[in-house]
Amino acid sequence: MTIAGIGAVTGYGWGRETLWEGLLSGKSAARLHPGYGPGRDRQGWVARVPPGGDPELPPSRFLRAVLDSGREAVADARERGWRPGRTVGLVHAIVLGNLDEWQDFYTVDGGQRRSRDYLRLIPSTPVSMLMSEFGFHGPAMNVSAACSSANAAMITAQLWLDQGLADDVVVVATDLSASPEMVQAFVTLGAAVDDADSFDACRPFQQGSRGFVFGEASIAFVLTRAADRPYAAVLGGAMSSDAYHVVSVEPSYEQIFDCVCRALATAGVRPDEVACLNAHASGTAQCDAAETALLADLFDDRPQVTALKPLAGHCQAASAALELAVAALGYERGLLVSAPIVAPAHARLVDGVRPGIDGLTLKTALGMGGNNSAVLLGPAG
Repeated sequence: MTIAGIGAVTGYGWGRETLWEGLLSGKSAARLHPGYGPGRDRQGWVARVPPGGDPELPPSRFLRAVLDSGREAVADARERGWRPGRTVGLVHAIVLGNLDEWQDFYTVDGGQRRSRDYLRLIPSTPVSMLMSEFGFHGPAMNVSAACSSANAAMITAQLWLDQGLADDVVVVATDLSASPEMVQAFVTLGAAVDDADSFDACRPFQQGSRGFVFGEASIAFVLTRAADRPYAAVLGGAMSSDAYHVVSVEPSYEQIFDCVCRALATAGVRPDEVACLNAHASGTAQCDAAETALLADLFDDRPQVTALKPLAGHCQAASAALELAVAALGYERGLLVSAPIVAPAHARLVDGVRPGIDGLTLKTALGMGGNNSAVLLGPAG
């Protein structure tokens, strides 16, 4: 399975190239926004998706982001030689869906809307609109596995292709849930930070990290076995659950390690073939400890490590998709992209932008509730 097309809407703006240029700048997408402090009495740092998208669509950031990223990925894939098979499916990864409009539905509209305006609140609606727009008739569904949702969607797509349920699959991962209430809930949990910019707050694999700054994104891929110029190959993956706690990581890391081992086995890859750990790297103490142990115990500290959340923010359901997109673009463009190092760091952490890797990439994503996932990428050739 290969990635034949990519679309992106992020805190940097609308479009794949806008994301790429933002990351190469080495500057965070997070900005100060009013109303994010306790009681909404101060500004807070968030990498929110700015207004934009197709003005012909209803004025919903969520709906526009899903459709714009999907459209961009399909157009990109067509330009790269993809021709849709008879059955094209769609997997959409979400956590909360259309949060802005659900808030307005209750606080502005009093729980009353016309049927057509109410329907766009439902998670299946943007999926249905994308399928209808392109005339795709394969399976279409949403998946949700906390912050590992995008990896779960990629693995689901591969299962569909392997089982013949679809000839091609569009994967979209969307999270535009960085409302003041949501951010404050995660600040209270001790996972998120809103009172400092990304480089002061979020320092995965570095000293002084306090957690993550919230981000938003919608990222789309076209996955196929038939494209002239794909970006990268998706070699395999695995998912598991810690079955331990709704927030905390199981302290032995047994299930995380086992998930990665099964992903390697599914992909037919040896640990010494992994050249880059594209880490979940949320900047929390639990995540840093788990992935540092993974790097040492399973990979003997050989792979280089990339961490993108200080740049793009933690985009929840879309975070792994954004990081997979950057890895895939990096294979084609010969660059390895990570956030600049700002404090004493792990010896294998990449500092900013470097020449690309000669080898395979392991993308880990660790979601709340013990949702573990890992996906292996390699060069398209």
